[in-house]
Amino acid sequence: MACVRVLVRLQAQSAYKGIFHCVAKTYAHEGLHGFFRGMAFPMLTTGIINSVVFGCYSNAFAYLTQSQRSERSQGYRGYNAHIFTAGCFAGLVQVLACAPIDLVKVRLQGQTSADRYRGPLHCVAVILKEDGPRGLFRGGLALALRDIPCYGLYFLPYEVVKNTLTESGREPGTFAILTAGGLAGVITWAFATPMDVVKARLQMTGAGGRHYSGVLHCMRVSVREEGVRVFFKGFLLNSVRAFPVNAVTFLSYESLMKALSPPAKPSV
Repeated sequence: MACVRVLVRLQAQSAYKGIFHCVAKTYAHEGLHGFFRGMAFPMLTTGIINSVVFGCYSNAFAYLTQSQRSERSQGYRGYNAHIFTAGCFAGLVQVLACAPIDLVKVRLQGQTSADRYRGPLHCVAVILKEDGPRGLFRGGLALALRDIPCYGLYFLPYEVVKNTLTESGREPGTFAILTAGGLAGVITWAFATPMDVVKARLQMTGAGGRHYSGVLHCMRVSVREEGVRVFFKGFLLNSVRAFPVNAVTFLSYESLMKALSPPAKPSV
């Protein structure tokens, strides 16, 4: 979780030259405790966000395949289209339901001291006082531009790699699920990181970060001052943590789906 705090600071602030520079400055000013400040809230809300995403994906995919009677009737492309569409739907619902959670998480992790926000509830109270209910959705457009297409990309490579590593007619094994989940996470962050940078900077507006009027303004200013490579800040860190995190996430998902599925009726 400490790497998430470094990631937020690296993306939202231009004062850091790289990962090691960010780590060094954080440790120099805040000590070891600085890497874990604001971590309780993300840990408590990760399960909520994942349940929304995977629940919406599973139900949307089931609806799409049932509405077409069978994915086989649509062919391989139709099957992949169902996966991508269901993933995009999950991303949309996740944005609508979890945008305030993401904003609070970024602000708690981005602050360099506990003077402004004493905790998640205090953070929400300050945002409501300064910007009203609309302020809880600051950076929501960037979040939507990141999550809606990228959740489609998240589930698509997972299913493709998992099916490739699984023999026809057999259940996917642990190795196939872990490999597919890890690769899905890395591939997704390759596409998501540019908008993730923009999102983090917009969410820190008014909380110690530079003021940006919107997505395009943030992109123009960031490129002008830091070059195009600014959009890939934190990609290495994202990739390193994405493989194990998403491998375990998908393994947990598949295990729960298998455990909660009703037993097959015996053939007569």
